[in-house]
Amino acid sequence: MSLNVKDIGLEEREKINNFVLKRWFSLEMILRGKIVDLKDINGFYIENGNNIIGLITYIIIDFSLEIISLDSVYENRGIGSLLVNKVKDFATECNLKNIIVITTNDNLRALGFYQKRGFILNKVFFDSIKQARKLKPEIPIKNENGILIRDEIELKLSL
Repeated sequence: MSLNVKDIGLEEREKINNFVLKRWFSLEMILRGKIVDLKDINGFYIENGNNIIGLITYIIIDFSLEIISLDSVYENRGIGSLLVNKVKDFATECNLKNIIVITTNDNLRALGFYQKRGFILNKVFFDSIKQARKLKPEIPIKNENGILIRDEIELKLSL
């Protein structure tokens, strides 16, 4: 399967938003106690035929690119890596200094995925999910493996 990474444009916005809603059940994410609206966010996606199979979204803050979401329909097929590499190339072209991403303490897959790609643990926002649940009460107390969802962990890749 040949994978081409594409920029999210206005014509794809509805399709992207539907993909996010189907996968995440919401167009809002909570990061560091703030709501991030994914409805108009920048990013890149990959399609197979007419179906989106991968999506990465980001915002730029100061001299850093912050990955807001990364989603791959199929794991271990290089989709996530391709999208992260696209973001790295884009951030480098923009002369940004870092790429950061935040995940929760229970997301062991994400923590491993990013560290394998050179990201380092940078900050821990202890007990931050309490505040997030005030904004988004549907955030569960535990994940499917029984790990308490409690902290946000920031990973950073210096460019």
